[in-house]
Amino acid sequence: MRGPRLSVAADIVGGVSSLALYRRYRPETFAEVIGQEHVTDPLQQALRNNRVNHAYLFSGPRGCGKTTSARILARCLNCEKGPTPAPCGECRSCVDLARNGPGSIDVIEIDAASHGGVDDARELREKAFFGPAASRYKIYIIDEAHMVTPAGFNALLKVVEEPPEHLKFIFATTEPEKVIGTIRSRTHHYPFRLVPPGTLRDYLGEVCEREAIPVDGAVLPLVVRAGAGSVRDSMSVMDQLLAGAGADGVTYEMATALLGYTDGALLDSVVDAFAAGDGAAAFGVVDRVIEGGHDPRRFVTDLLERLRDLLILAAVPDAADKGLIDVPADVLERMRAQAGAMGPAELSRAADLVNAGLTEMRGATSPRLQLELICARVLLPAAYGDEAALLSRLDRLERGIGAGPVGGGAGPVANVPAAPPPPPAPVAAPPPPPAAQAPPPQAPAQPPPTPPPAAPPPQAAAPPPAARQPGAWPTGARPAAPARAETAPAPAATSGPDSSVVRHAWPQVLDTVKGKRRFTWILLSQNAQVIDADGGVLRLGFTTPGARDSFTNGGSEDVLRTALAETVGGQWRVEAIVDPGGGAAQAAAASPSRMAPTPALARLAPAPAPPSAQQAQRTQQTPQAPQAPPPQAPGASEPAAPPAPAPAAPAPQPVAVEDDMPEEDDPDLDDTALSGHELIVRELGATVIEEFHHE
Repeated sequence: MRGPRLSVAADIVGGVSSLALYRRYRPETFAEVIGQEHVTDPLQQALRNNRVNHAYLFSGPRGCGKTTSARILARCLNCEKGPTPAPCGECRSCVDLARNGPGSIDVIEIDAASHGGVDDARELREKAFFGPAASRYKIYIIDEAHMVTPAGFNALLKVVEEPPEHLKFIFATTEPEKVIGTIRSRTHHYPFRLVPPGTLRDYLGEVCEREAIPVDGAVLPLVVRAGAGSVRDSMSVMDQLLAGAGADGVTYEMATALLGYTDGALLDSVVDAFAAGDGAAAFGVVDRVIEGGHDPRRFVTDLLERLRDLLILAAVPDAADKGLIDVPADVLERMRAQAGAMGPAELSRAADLVNAGLTEMRGATSPRLQLELICARVLLPAAYGDEAALLSRLDRLERGIGAGPVGGGAGPVANVPAAPPPPPAPVAAPPPPPAAQAPPPQAPAQPPPTPPPAAPPPQAAAPPPAARQPGAWPTGARPAAPARAETAPAPAATSGPDSSVVRHAWPQVLDTVKGKRRFTWILLSQNAQVIDADGGVLRLGFTTPGARDSFTNGGSEDVLRTALAETVGGQWRVEAIVDPGGGAAQAAAASPSRMAPTPALARLAPAPAPPSAQQAQRTQQTPQAPQAPPPQAPGASEPAAPPAPAPAAPAPQPVAVEDDMPEEDDPDLDDTALSGHELIVRELGATVIEEFHHE
């Protein structure tokens, strides 16, 4: 007799162990349900108060406990000591409805996916009026209720609305909006939610302890991610890992290989490569991903998850303590170092690019190519002109990362190390001494002989910066700084943080100036360029002395200081010097036809009156101007020698601007009534030999 009993017992044990993990650990009371306290607590209180409704609607994602809670509610209602929130577990109803019980004849579960027609609803309605066989209530649990047809719901409507005293309905569905409103309005609706990752991780750890199988601590976060908040899905994944565990239990390598997740070492390698700007390391990781048989899309998804964690860690240093990220302690230390190495701006840009690349990888014929393009975009912030790329480059400058990824050149960024700082010499050339350029426009005896010999040398040395436009956005061709660097003294300031910020923000400064005073904007955009900015001092180089004088004496300096304070910040002092070697001088020299006085010039005069020194200079230059025409007009049929005088040619360049500017933009343009002749003489100190009016 003892042998058969042991055999039967062994079969029972074997049968129980063969059950799925989520079935062996299915909750039997509301206290065992995890992550759904917002549902279980009101239900238990309703049972204590004996205020149980005749129909309930449980909705929520799959695997979050809807059907299990419906069975527990039925167990609580039919318990001999109930209705009670805690079933006794000893009476016949509790035993029948237990985890491995045979089931109760008075609790009927219907799968609406296969029994949702109108005929099934009519059959249910006919049987519902018969009383329970051995319990207090007859309870119908209708699973997947959204699959019931509208005709079926209409057939059930009357019995659900006015059921007999012994009848209860519990509808469970993942799509409550598909349940018709007439049924929904007659039920108590309880929405279930996904279980939080922390709660689910602790629950899985308890299950593994009860199973007596060692599990690596880094495996549980992977299982939680695979389950996506569903208890049943997470338990199924854990069951799969426990079934394949070896002598050393469930290891991290086994879990990543079985679940298809990317190894953390690969993610660490590619993030470190992004932080250092090392293209060789980044593309080496891509090759390891492809050669290792990993799914490129899964790798990009995991990389995006890592960048998300780094972003949160950079913004919230104690994110792990607050539960914002769920990683082991050793991984957390590595992630903190990675977040500090990249910076928030670069992390945000990398996450945006990886997210966009993940979308582009859907249906891509070459996933490896898409993955390599993502890495190239992250490594080349200088190849983009958007705000995110600019912030990323500034972030690298502030952290002292190498100039390879920061510059806008076309060289391979991957081969440039991250440690050496950017070379200061080619960034900006020092300005020429102001004293060397100041005497020609002020001394009365020097202007005729000085301009012919002084003007050609800077123009001869100007071809390198000819492609640079004044106020243009700095590109990778940094050597195209203002010429005449060979005459600069050794201690001249080079590109530092202030200079870099001002150069990058110069287009925005010009836009601010344009909104304040259009005359100043025209003068700066066509005749000035930034030479240096250091210690709150901005040095501007003007193409001609007349342009410099017009800037300093016309009130434009105050407008520029205000624009700098609004755009860059701080208090600035502006030093205006003459730098004829800039690109603006060559651009003006290439179009001498724009020097002729036009009606538009009469609208560009600033409000302040010219200084008396310019009037003295104008009177001194007047008797000397007619001496130049005879030797330079040999074949002219008219006594028109105006093309010959060299000193008068560069003078109108600072005001060579567009004629289609609206008059109402600048109040200074409306207050002046000067003609073109008077404006040139008063503001630029030039001498007009003769005017020609072509018909």
